[in-house]
This record gives sequence, structure tokens and C-alpha cells, in this order.
Amino acid sequence: MSDTGFDIVEVLKRLPHRYPLLLVDRVKELVPDERIHAVKAVSFNEDFFQGHFPGSPIMPGVLQIEALAQAAGVLAVESLGLAGSGKLVYFMAIENAKFRSPVTPGCLLDLKAEFVQKRARVCKFAGEASVEGKVSCEVSFTAMIADAPE
Repeated sequence: MSDTGFDIVEVLKRLPHRYPLLLVDRVKELVPDERIHAVKAVSFNEDFFQGHFPGSPIMPGVLQIEALAQAAGVLAVESLGLAGSGKLVYFMAIENAKFRSPVTPGCLLDLKAEFVQKRARVCKFAGEASVEGKVSCEVSFTAMIADAPE
């Protein structure tokens, strides 16, 4: 796949996550071995808005990082040819997380991640989440490719 995107059906083929923790709705662009641009439609119906914060709903920063990690997981699966292999992408480290602006219901959250380093089992990524061009979160993280637990 080069310079193309895909819908939720294709996302589901590449990620083990399901509702309510699936945080990637669509891939707008994926360049294997380089970068991904995915999106999350942030809805008021998300479970986390019930308690974060009632009357002033804001998407938790840790879930923005999780959404970026899921997008990076799709990038890793595609780049390493792991679709259908049962392999999972696990966090190893989260570094330099910065939160710049709140994400509220009704937003379309752009998720951009790129490889910083890629090996067969360990990958490093740089990620940035934004709404209408305004950065909400930036983070560096490391992930490990491994078998699912038995």
C-alpha cells in the first residue's frame, strides 16, 4: 500500500482493538516504512466523556497517546507484513508527551505517526495529534512486536 488510505473495515483487519477502545476510524494515508495519517471522529457518546469531565467533556491525554499508538500499530503491521499474523504491538516506553490543547466532542482528531527507528521486533515512533491543524498532543514512543499472550 503506497500513499493510500482505507476505511474502518480495513483498520479492523489490522488492529486487535474493538469498541470501546478502538481509537482509529480511518486511515487517510499510509506510506509503508515511513508514516501514517489516520483519524478518530471524537463523539460525545464516547464512554470516557461520562466522567472526564461532566459538564466540560475533554478527551483524556492518555487516550490521545493510545490513538497515536494504534495508528502507529497499523503502520508497523503494514510495513512489517504482519497483517493476519496474530502479532501484537505493545508499548515499551512513552517519552516527551506534551499536551497543547483540549480535544472535545465533535472534533475530528488527526493522528500522524512516523517511524524514527524500525527493527524486526522494536520500533520507535514520533506522533502528533491535532484538530483543524492545532496540535493537541505530541509524543515519542517505543513499541515491541510480539505474540499475543496465551
